[in-house]
Amino acid sequence: MMYSNIPSAQTLVLFFQSWGIKNIIISPGSRNAPLTLGFTKNPYFNSYSIVDERCAAFFALGMAQQLKEPVAVVCTSGSAMLNYYPAVAEAFYSDVPLIVVSADRPGDKIDIGDGQTIRQENIFEKHIGYSANLKQDAAHSRPNKIAESQLSIQGYNERELGKALRMAIETSSPVHVNIPFEEPLYGLTDHQDVHIPLHEEDVHKEDTIVDWNKFKRIWEGSGQKMVLVGVNPPNHIEQEILNLLATDESVIVFTETTSNVHHERFFPSIDSIIAPIEKSTNQEVLFQKLQPEVLITFGGLIVSKKIKAFLRTYQPKQHWHINPKKAYDTFFCLTDHVKMDFNLFVKALYSDTKVVASGYQKDWLKTKSDYERKRTEYLGKIAFSDFAAFNVIQKAIPTSYQVHLANSSTVRYTQLFPMDSSLAVYCNRGTSGIDGSTSTAIGASIHHDNPTLLLTGDLSFFYDSNGLWNQYIRSDFRIILINNSGGGIFRILPGFEETEEFSTFFETQHSREASHLAAMYQFEYKKVATKNALENALSEFFEKSEQPKILEVLTPRALNNKILLDYFDFIS
Repeated sequence: MMYSNIPSAQTLVLFFQSWGIKNIIISPGSRNAPLTLGFTKNPYFNSYSIVDERCAAFFALGMAQQLKEPVAVVCTSGSAMLNYYPAVAEAFYSDVPLIVVSADRPGDKIDIGDGQTIRQENIFEKHIGYSANLKQDAAHSRPNKIAESQLSIQGYNERELGKALRMAIETSSPVHVNIPFEEPLYGLTDHQDVHIPLHEEDVHKEDTIVDWNKFKRIWEGSGQKMVLVGVNPPNHIEQEILNLLATDESVIVFTETTSNVHHERFFPSIDSIIAPIEKSTNQEVLFQKLQPEVLITFGGLIVSKKIKAFLRTYQPKQHWHINPKKAYDTFFCLTDHVKMDFNLFVKALYSDTKVVASGYQKDWLKTKSDYERKRTEYLGKIAFSDFAAFNVIQKAIPTSYQVHLANSSTVRYTQLFPMDSSLAVYCNRGTSGIDGSTSTAIGASIHHDNPTLLLTGDLSFFYDSNGLWNQYIRSDFRIILINNSGGGIFRILPGFEETEEFSTFFETQHSREASHLAAMYQFEYKKVATKNALENALSEFFEKSEQPKILEVLTPRALNNKILLDYFDFIS
């Protein structure tokens, strides 16, 4: 086996192997050649080539999200690494162990006018778990500089790498390793010049001290309790836990499509509950009726703006967030952060605890039944639109698919309709950006057993179209593109007006379609613009094929917002 002859490059590659980090996403460049050679010459690693660094980072994020283990991205010096930042921020807020490795120029070449050189050290410091700035090897130091001994440099680099990798693995945080190289860069050797210490598991977990008497006393004394679930991985919550919550008549459980939590007594369309109250002349009474005494949250960030506004105004007396790592005070009333797994927390909470008699759940289940009936009635009255299209699409997705949602309108429309409980649903809600949805979905599909569907809007899709520029897209990968000719979500936000300035700078109206991109990247392609055509296309869209597929659904730009807003009026 061949190795780079640069000790620091050899050290990093061997550290990754020792710590079990197998998947490496490499973008082309010269300064990172020692790392590229080290990883690609070693059969232990799965190396992937992605040209666009922004796409590469989201590709890696999707893979790390799916595997629940660190995945590394490697780039050359200069502005290349800045393109990683959107995915780094997403990983930071979504707790994904993304490892960024940036090759750098020697320190004495920075800020002297040398090409492809920027200030790379600590570049991600506001959104990173740890920044390891390795030192340049003594043998490659400039002749006019007094170099440290190689032994000292090697020890420092090993300690920094250990800190970074431990942070990524133990806290599921993104980390950054910056490593300077001097030319020559392409030298190889057939023997190891460095011998790194063996990695030993040393996961230190703090004992969680919980005042169970306090929690149980409050729980038993409260007749209105709400559980709100944010972004949550599939199959994480045990059925026993779901049943405990569902059979407690003093509890209502609000879920979102991204929560991957399902039960017939839960409430999966939060906005369909709250929007009619907002429009009611009896608003104050109804919101007080919904207001919980105790709020329990777990999982990641919440999509619904309506539930945020409601809980910030009608705050619970107690808000407990259950998460081993962190708690956000989203509703400005957080009272307790319990650092433990939600399954364990609920089991302990219900152990020897009396269930409170209450009509809380029963009353709101009737409201749920009413809006579901009215939603069906409304769907029979409306023209083809985004609203109608999402209803048809979500019914047609085959069981056990992995489903990735783009942000903005897409993730919000999916909240309004049922999603089969067998589906594994993901969305980049850490920063809620549209920038890497396609790349994330493709990266996540690589190691997933079942096929993957990306459900996306036009701006998200065209913005990340370079995500299709790779050779790793499986033939069973599917994209449904809802094309409403612009940023349709802006038409339902405050500030909408039918003016040239609005259509140009907010909605960003366009006339682009995906047919040419599909041809360039060798996707099967079909376009539809009616309900019947969509239903017919979906009947064969998920069948096996030799190429991946794009189904583009054209919807009426100027009508979509009216149909959506009228829905909330109708169910009110």
